[in-house]
Amino acid sequence: MRKFRGARSPGRRWRHNPLRRRSDVVEAWIFLLAWAAGLAGGTAVGVVGAQAMDDAVERQRAARRPVHAVLSETAPAGARDGDNGSRFDHVRAAVRWADGDGILHDGRASVRPGTRKGTTLTLWADAHGRLVSAPISRTDGTTRVMVTGAGVASTTCLVFLAGGRVARLRVEQQATERWGQEWDQLGPQWGRTAG
Repeated sequence: MRKFRGARSPGRRWRHNPLRRRSDVVEAWIFLLAWAAGLAGGTAVGVVGAQAMDDAVERQRAARRPVHAVLSETAPAGARDGDNGSRFDHVRAAVRWADGDGILHDGRASVRPGTRKGTTLTLWADAHGRLVSAPISRTDGTTRVMVTGAGVASTTCLVFLAGGRVARLRVEQQATERWGQEWDQLGPQWGRTAG
């Protein structure tokens, strides 16, 4: 009758085994430390990366303010792409707006085709009074923060794991070299017969 063997234990490298080499224990420790460092380091760096992105998003929101601009010309109505003939859903047109100090500025903004001269638009300006794109929405900002944190954490974890793999390969290479040296000494004895 066959004896039942239990499933392999994750700690099998730590048990006493007459065939266990010192390099096996070193490899197991490297594996354990690489995973622990990857998880801890990845988490820490991910949190820092997410916080940095959150700060950048908040700085962008704080630096942009809405301005009320007036269209200085009627926007072209029939604008088409020269390559494929499709209509543009936005065109550039001249606008005029006043900054917080009352200084008038002229520029060009993206508007819907056919928008009439004199139409009031809400645009966004930076601290120097230049037109800029609208700030990132709360939802997009949260998404960017989460993706940045997860990406930085994953990359850091992979770097630790790759470093652990390189270290384990080096230990394995040294063990193989030692085994080859021992075989060179003992191998010839295997061919001898008792006489």
